Amino acid sequence: MHPAFSVIFLTTLIGVGQGVFLALFTGQSYSAVELLPTQSSATFYGNGAIIALLFLIGGLISSFFHLGHPERAWRAASQWRTSWLSREVIALPILMGLVFVYGVMHHFGWDMVLLTTDKGAKLSLTLIVATLGMLSTFALFLCTGMIYACLRFLQEWYSPLTVINYTLFGTASGFLLMTAFASVSAPDLMGFYGIWTMIIMSAVFITRLASLIRNARIKYKSTMQTAIGIRHTRIKQKSMGFMGGSVNTRDFFHHMSLAFMKNMKWIFMALVGPIPFILLWIGMNDKSTAMLLTAFVVMYIGLLAERWFFFAQANHPQNLYYQTV
Repeated sequence: MHPAFSVIFLTTLIGVGQGVFLALFTGQSYSAVELLPTQSSATFYGNGAIIALLFLIGGLISSFFHLGHPERAWRAASQWRTSWLSREVIALPILMGLVFVYGVMHHFGWDMVLLTTDKGAKLSLTLIVATLGMLSTFALFLCTGMIYACLRFLQEWYSPLTVINYTLFGTASGFLLMTAFASVSAPDLMGFYGIWTMIIMSAVFITRLASLIRNARIKYKSTMQTAIGIRHTRIKQKSMGFMGGSVNTRDFFHHMSLAFMKNMKWIFMALVGPIPFILLWIGMNDKSTAMLLTAFVVMYIGLLAERWFFFAQANHPQNLYYQTV
């Protein structure tokens, strides 16, 4: 497929925003059961929610560049019964609304403890909002991943690993950014977020490698023989049927060499795995915010490369007809 940069930025930006909010929810949950020290509502949770919301808004804005008629974007939600894209269109603003409410409540101190257990665990109003946001976050991950994982004819995408990788990449990038943020606003939590980031990044590397191995072993159901209904063993295409380009030749193939695709695979695997992992380790040991931010920037560049490769690797069956000039 031909990757659209608007969709690449959409999926990576909202993924970071979702990951940041999951990190906030995780930190507050641990604090509620006294496993972590309590942090300032306005400074940590309020500003953290702003960071998450900015990334979500950035992803939403980038999505409009993919629309031929942005003024009709609201119609995308009308097919929610059958379309994962429509469900994503609904889930994203719901999450944005919950993140906004969560941030406002923390910023202005509009919180109260609703329940305290005998062991000291506290259920607060903001934690309930955060729980709803957490559920919305995973719902959005599911919707975004299933847009591609539900397409049977694109065998590279038709796998549970697609949803898993979308979820883990977004979570890892958000936790990494929160590690850098915690080094400034909540130093007590830097190690907590850093360790969780390392665990999630390790899972990311393993699952993405598994998807690469799976895709390399795919036996395609559509062949030249099935495309034209002739079972001859030696079929060679001489022409794509017309001399000029069209949407078929522009939007369904990446037009890059096999060597480029092979190199891109190893580049993004290094940028989302070992390199930011090492930078994260150094940043935690040195308590260096600059190093932690560098790790996030490197990983985000790797995310862009990974998402480009994800779209480009998908081999649309129509290319059986339009592969030769």
